[in-house]
Amino acid sequence: MLHDPNRVYVFDTTLRDGEQVPGCQLTTPEKIEIAKELELLGVDIIEAGFPVSSPGDFNSVVEISKAVKNPTVCALTRANKGDIDAAIESLKYAKHPRIHTGIGSSDMHIKHKFNSTREDILERAVEAVKYAKRAVEDIEFYAEDAGRADVVFLAQMVEAVIAAGATVVNIPDTNGYCLPDQYGSKIKFLKENVKNIDKAIISVHCHNDLGLATANSIAGLQNGARQIEGTINGIGERAGNTSIEEVVMILKTHQVLGLHTNINSKNFYELSRMISTQMRMPVQPNKAIVGSNAFAHSSGIHQDGFLKNRENYEIIRPEDVGFPSASIVLTARSGRHALKFHLERLGYNLDKEELAEVYNSFLTLADVKLDINDDDLLGLVAHKLVKN
Repeated sequence: MLHDPNRVYVFDTTLRDGEQVPGCQLTTPEKIEIAKELELLGVDIIEAGFPVSSPGDFNSVVEISKAVKNPTVCALTRANKGDIDAAIESLKYAKHPRIHTGIGSSDMHIKHKFNSTREDILERAVEAVKYAKRAVEDIEFYAEDAGRADVVFLAQMVEAVIAAGATVVNIPDTNGYCLPDQYGSKIKFLKENVKNIDKAIISVHCHNDLGLATANSIAGLQNGARQIEGTINGIGERAGNTSIEEVVMILKTHQVLGLHTNINSKNFYELSRMISTQMRMPVQPNKAIVGSNAFAHSSGIHQDGFLKNRENYEIIRPEDVGFPSASIVLTARSGRHALKFHLERLGYNLDKEELAEVYNSFLTLADVKLDINDDDLLGLVAHKLVKN
């Protein structure tokens, strides 16, 4: 497969892994609306569903395949013929179809999920890839629970499925177990020890059970992976998946990594809001990149530094992710500089003594009223000062 060695492909699983969150199920029309926005965002692959799991999921894959033209549309399966047949059928309208099949790779899963042996699992993995390959050229194989798998056996599995026709090999940290250096080392081992690894793209799919999903994904990219799997807002099973917006902005911010995506990051904020609303899944205010407080400054020290030079306290510009604007939030922790900024915005230019007087009144009010708005500021100055 020919590709730019520094290009990172973005695989969005918001509509599959993200939708597995209890209470977040979407209708097919809602999924189509999100898929079209993901296409505008510039994602390379949309995982549209798990077709065999329900008639609704099957139909969603069919309709998303019709609705988008640029992204690859991907359908998830287990390593069995029934699942793969359903996926093939669901992808018949896709311009760029992909089947995502796989099986457990850790001894934990092999023994306690499949009650099987390494040899049998390897055979089933190869059979599934060969079976899917008869109908669809682009096959991604996932080695479930690779984060806890024996690395030598994992390399053996990866080599075998590539030989069977896999074009992408997904190395999931299914349980969010790995530390970044452990996960990075695992990717590096595969890159250096699987003799046919140049025939496939290594993909990273990390879960956030220990809060390490994004860090692990970056560690994987630093060690040779070139596809990142994640969701908007980091939604997903249990503690969620890697946040696509975080990975993309890390690569943009740390250009020394020499990696890039085809994502239009200015679409992140609106898409985040849309998915939050449709899935009834609020975004925590302090969520990186898209949280409502991501560009809000309330500490006096931070506000003063920000007003002197934005880069003192912001490494990303709000407009780069489609955020309305940075905000200086007035609280009891705010300093004179922030108060002066807001008063000037309202048309009041105070001298030093006037500002000191209003600032004292402001602090008294801010101690009892958590949210200071423009009406409060106007009230503070109305009876003492004349507007310029």
